[in-house]
Amino acid sequence: MAVVTGSKRRKLVERIGLYTALSTFGIIMVFPFAVVAFGSLKEASDIFRFPPRLLPYSQETVEVDGEQEPVFLIEGEERVLLETVAIGVFAPPDDLDARVNAQVDEVERRGGFMDTETVVIDGEEEPLFDVPVDGDVVGMVQLGTTTEGRFASVEDPGDVVGANVRTAQQVDTLSAQTSNFRQVVELQNLDRSLTNTVLVTLLVVGGTVLSSILGGYAFARIEFPGRDAMFLVYIGSIMVPFVILIIPLYQLMVALGWVNSLAALVFPFFFNAYGTFLIRQFFVSIPKDLEEAAVIDGASRWTTLWRIFVPLSMPAIATLSTFMFLYAWNSFIWPFIVISAGNADNHVLTVSLQQLGGRASDTPNLILAGVVIAIAVPVTVFVLAQRYFVENVATSGIK
Repeated sequence: MAVVTGSKRRKLVERIGLYTALSTFGIIMVFPFAVVAFGSLKEASDIFRFPPRLLPYSQETVEVDGEQEPVFLIEGEERVLLETVAIGVFAPPDDLDARVNAQVDEVERRGGFMDTETVVIDGEEEPLFDVPVDGDVVGMVQLGTTTEGRFASVEDPGDVVGANVRTAQQVDTLSAQTSNFRQVVELQNLDRSLTNTVLVTLLVVGGTVLSSILGGYAFARIEFPGRDAMFLVYIGSIMVPFVILIIPLYQLMVALGWVNSLAALVFPFFFNAYGTFLIRQFFVSIPKDLEEAAVIDGASRWTTLWRIFVPLSMPAIATLSTFMFLYAWNSFIWPFIVISAGNADNHVLTVSLQQLGGRASDTPNLILAGVVIAIAVPVTVFVLAQRYFVENVATSGIK
């Protein structure tokens, strides 16, 4: 029989505590994404329900006279709402505690509207109403109103009872409203925006990776006068905030005639100092012996670059591609400035979502559906490229 020592017991408790803490932290981090994902599958009324529920529900309905009517649970029995009636709460002026309920359309003001009989209650004049009570008409004051529904049994339509509509419990079932995604695409033309975003992102990623590979190889392996100084100046441009470049960049787009075109979203971002720095640093770590052996075998610089350096640098290239993909996909300020609001054919997802927030403010489920469409692709890309990203971090410390 195995004996658990104090040291093993302590390590077991520490491991359980660690896993519990990590699991709790993971749930906290994932919870907002779960709220967005499930919210995109809800009906608008379910979004505003209190207390809120995480999973999407929809109210059950049954067909009554060719129409789908909602089902409520009244005193443990499923019933259908047939109609709503305005109910007034009335009481005699001399006994306000003796309250009775009566339909508002069944009472009349005493004396009519021009010469209404009134009574003073708590220093204020209140009109008197003729309220039918047990076959008699009694003069009463109105204390308040409520809404009462006429509910018919699902099994026996002739069995009708009255109940307060506000407190009636809805009969809900778990139901995902996948039609929200179709509605939001039709409402905001998100299919065109998604196509534009994919095109712009792929071009920006491809152009940045290509320029970074060429620039990184030049700064890492080719000797020319002023190389190191030029590299320092180029890397120093990372410190310049993008907001400072917006005005001159916009003026350049106007001069080139690229305003309101996708070209303004692509070509200015082909060259990236961070990408050049990342690839250059990885190229520097590659032993020169491999390059010298390739030269001895008759390989040119172009062949050496694409047959040796690029295959060995796939982790760094994948990391750069992931960063640039997320940057281009989530870019908002520059597309919002250079593409006008009325040019919907050239909108990207971020701009379309900004407009959707105003157009669908009363239907947050559609807004959440648009958000899910926008984040699904970058999350998928990051998950697929995570292995290369981790590999790049791991290999960066190897000498």
